Amino acid sequence: MQVHRLGAPDDFDPLLERIGSARVVMLGEASHGTYDYYRLREQVTRRLIAECGFSFVAVEGDWPDCDLVHRSVVGAPGGDDDPQRALERFERWPTWMWANAEVARFCRWLRAWNLDRPDGQRAGFHGLDVYSLWDSMRAILDYLGEEDPASLEAAQEAYRCFEPYGTRIEEYGLASRFVSARCEAEVVRLLARTRERAAADGADAFSAWQNAAVVAGAERYYRAMVGGGPQSWNVRDSHMADTLDRLLDRYGRQARAVVWAHNTHVGDARATDMAQGGMVNIGQLARERYGADDVVLVGFGSYQGSVVAANRWGAPAEVMTVPVARAGSVEERLHHMLPERAMLVFDDDRPDWLDDEADHRAIGVVYDPSFEAWGNYVPTRLGDRYDAFIWCDHTTALHPLPASTAPGELETYPSGV
Repeated sequence: MQVHRLGAPDDFDPLLERIGSARVVMLGEASHGTYDYYRLREQVTRRLIAECGFSFVAVEGDWPDCDLVHRSVVGAPGGDDDPQRALERFERWPTWMWANAEVARFCRWLRAWNLDRPDGQRAGFHGLDVYSLWDSMRAILDYLGEEDPASLEAAQEAYRCFEPYGTRIEEYGLASRFVSARCEAEVVRLLARTRERAAADGADAFSAWQNAAVVAGAERYYRAMVGGGPQSWNVRDSHMADTLDRLLDRYGRQARAVVWAHNTHVGDARATDMAQGGMVNIGQLARERYGADDVVLVGFGSYQGSVVAANRWGAPAEVMTVPVARAGSVEERLHHMLPERAMLVFDDDRPDWLDDEADHRAIGVVYDPSFEAWGNYVPTRLGDRYDAFIWCDHTTALHPLPASTAPGELETYPSGV
């Protein structure tokens, strides 16, 4: 194991050496509201794009919202001149995950970097998640209405199928236990039509295809959600992994991807108690699909500090104090071992404790610091879960942009990740 103090972007050289020619790099976070994770992740990603030729950033966000950002950063016709304006249009709670000053700074850098390059060499910004059923459905209707009226009927039928449930789409999940599978059949039909169109068309058609995949994934997700257990989580992470596959294919044989998501999605689920519960995640699926040598998983963690989160689903964001880590946890060990900022790069020569199971903190968008004694931790074998780990002993809260918020759909364990 290599241990490196962090203080400047050049200090990530050992991580870039470890990445080498890997096709996929996943950069995690132990919360969705910590400035330090976003800032350090940005520094690594800038270097991966500028020095290593990575093709795009794919985040744990909604496809339609992130497509607005993508169009801005690549300078597409009709895209915002300032990516921050696109980020400020994010509406689904929790907006602060991506509509924050840290992401805006990165996206402004990415736009400036891209505009100095030909269209085919510009790095994209895309959403992997499955929640945006209504926004994706409306995007499909808009696209087909202009580009493929013959397929519009299939989209309208799918829309009408969900319409009785309104924006409270989780009610569809409850109803699906007692009604026919008509909605499922309609979205499969819609997906087939948009896939055919995307095969012969450009970027807008690909985006429509992805929106149709979101609708299909969301339909499966809400049906699975009412049954409990791990299935809805697995539908969601499998959708993210499939989206990553499509993006890599879209960008071509030499494409390389950076993924930004929570540690619970990035760190291999087989090295946690998630596996015992029958859960998979995108980090595990990527290793299985592309091979461990072509995937580098990087976790993040801290001992104490502050974070932006909410005390219940749909509530306003607030800055909360993150207490010192639980005794015996990964974070307590690293607090005593490492300086304020450090990076661990794992290799075959590593200490035994990396293979031992210990609690590893996971803070979601819903967070109760008083629950630290009972929850907020995932039992983890750190050396198997990640290929490297970035440590911030004391962290601070990120800086949300002003944005309108609408309640988001329900999520699965751990809360809001």
